[in-house]
Amino acid sequence: MNAKSASTAAAKPSTEYAIYKPNGRGNGGVIRFDLNRAKGAVFVDAATQSGEKQFDWESKITMKWGLNDLGAVLATLQGRQEQAKLFHQSEKANSAFELTYRDDPQKAPFFMSMSRQEGATKNVKKVTIPVTHAEAAILETALRAAITRLIGW
Repeated sequence: MNAKSASTAAAKPSTEYAIYKPNGRGNGGVIRFDLNRAKGAVFVDAATQSGEKQFDWESKITMKWGLNDLGAVLATLQGRQEQAKLFHQSEKANSAFELTYRDDPQKAPFFMSMSRQEGATKNVKKVTIPVTHAEAAILETALRAAITRLIGW
């Protein structure tokens, strides 16, 4: 990398945060959050594991979150409520996101899932991953920053 490309990379910070959870059984997943200022939303994508450390992005599930969605998820991450459930309906499909706090010291403190049911076929696709305290802290910080940018403060 030369000096020019290094400065370009430094000038354009990433607008996304992804939580990857591949596993040896091949049934892991990833959930990715991406701030899109132009569309005034955070886009959330989920994909199932398709191989060793590979994910099926072509068959991903996508949701577009506005401020109310962000607030519901933040309230759970901040311990104000035990669970956030988001449902989005369209003509083509129904999508759902769920974040649940688990008070079990033997397991990850949060459990995140995203699903989509196709309207025509009724087929359901679902991605579920555990979320550590560290990942939850990063996600909370990212979502708070997204809200600040979306509001324009």
